[in-house]
Amino acid sequence: MAHYLIKSTDTRTFTLVANAAVLGELKYTEWFTFKAVLSLTNGPLLRIEPRGFWGTTIELKDQEETVLLSFKMHWNGNIVLKSRLGGVNNAFVLKNQSVLKGSYVLLDKKEQELLTILPDFKWNKTNYDYTVTSSELFESLPQKDILVLLAVHCTNYYMTMASSVIVTTMV
Repeated sequence: MAHYLIKSTDTRTFTLVANAAVLGELKYTEWFTFKAVLSLTNGPLLRIEPRGFWGTTIELKDQEETVLLSFKMHWNGNIVLKSRLGGVNNAFVLKNQSVLKGSYVLLDKKEQELLTILPDFKWNKTNYDYTVTSSELFESLPQKDILVLLAVHCTNYYMTMASSVIVTTMV
């Protein structure tokens, strides 16, 4: 079991830290967009961008335009991820674990919990930091640092979609 901290330095930049070492960064290209750049301290730059006319499927691509992972929100509110990270096909689901607590979990296809993600709203920055706790099973996955940052991206996506639904129903 490992603990990760995702610190937001502004509204667009999230830094992955574990054991006081920076492991990577998720940086949105613009405010209120799903396009982002994911970089690891010891790896190449990866791009996250919506696909298609409506942009409901979001893909992680390497520099050769190979799709390494894709995800989209399912009709039941869960985010379904299809991964090819490390050359292995995997499927994951990110879902809201508790509406009252605001926590999220990443599950594998056997519904085993891999990550627990706790958003922490920072009033002084008007943005979220995240505390992420992983299982031993998650720690054995290839390219887990990419998956942690993508899980945070999915959590941001989930919270954006949920807040837009709330605002729309209030109007």
